[in-house]
Amino acid sequence: MTTVFSIIESPNHPRLDALYQRLGITPLKFATQRKAIQALKHTSPDWVVAEFFYGFGNNYAGANVSNLDVFLSSLRKQAPLAKVVVLVTKEQVQYVPLLAARFPLHAVLTLPVTEADMEPILRGE
Repeated sequence: MTTVFSIIESPNHPRLDALYQRLGITPLKFATQRKAIQALKHTSPDWVVAEFFYGFGNNYAGANVSNLDVFLSSLRKQAPLAKVVVLVTKEQVQYVPLLAARFPLHAVLTLPVTEADMEPILRGE
């Protein structure tokens, strides 16, 4: 069974339930990074789909680039083979390479994201 952690932290996150169902992927949805980290203790996802928010100022204690650093650090330990798809706004896409320098990212998509954008990634095309 293929599983995706869908971390939905804003209304911009696409609703991909129909696509996941069509591809036979089981989505596990989380409203916060913290809840997703807790779930890693019990489940190793094949995919992670999450939004990127750059850490302007001290929002992330200065040591982290974005909202995803702590989760991706846990993911590296708990599910190192999981493929990460990062969703980002046009305004913040310039900061994603800072995250990619620290963690492997499978794909980066600029919002808004549709099923047509995501499907080839999940199919490995």
